[in-house]
Amino acid sequence: MERGVVRVAIEVDEACGSCASRKACAMGQGTTREIVVCTDDAERYAVGERVNVAARQSAGVMAVVLCYVVPLVVLVAALALAIALGCNEGVAALFALGCTALYYAILAIFHNRISRKVVFTINKI
Repeated sequence: MERGVVRVAIEVDEACGSCASRKACAMGQGTTREIVVCTDDAERYAVGERVNVAARQSAGVMAVVLCYVVPLVVLVAALALAIALGCNEGVAALFALGCTALYYAILAIFHNRISRKVVFTINKI
């Protein structure tokens, strides 16, 4: 067990049951997810204890922008650029998909830096 860290297992069916976006969200895929919460009082929490885990709303907005909005803009811009340069539609589509895949690869490379900005808090129920 790491010092200052609490690993929380989330039962997806329970946590996402009333959420309207559960089918589109990555949390909705599977039965359990693990969230790592860094806290100074990690020793207060015991295995099996029920807790509330929260993140700032700005973290959720940032996640939506980085994972959905920016890739859509990259896809459309790359498609428009390829067509403007005279590529046929098939090549333009492949180019746009390649640019989007490159964006996701870059996002994966910077995963650790981005995850530091998403801060979770934990409280006993």
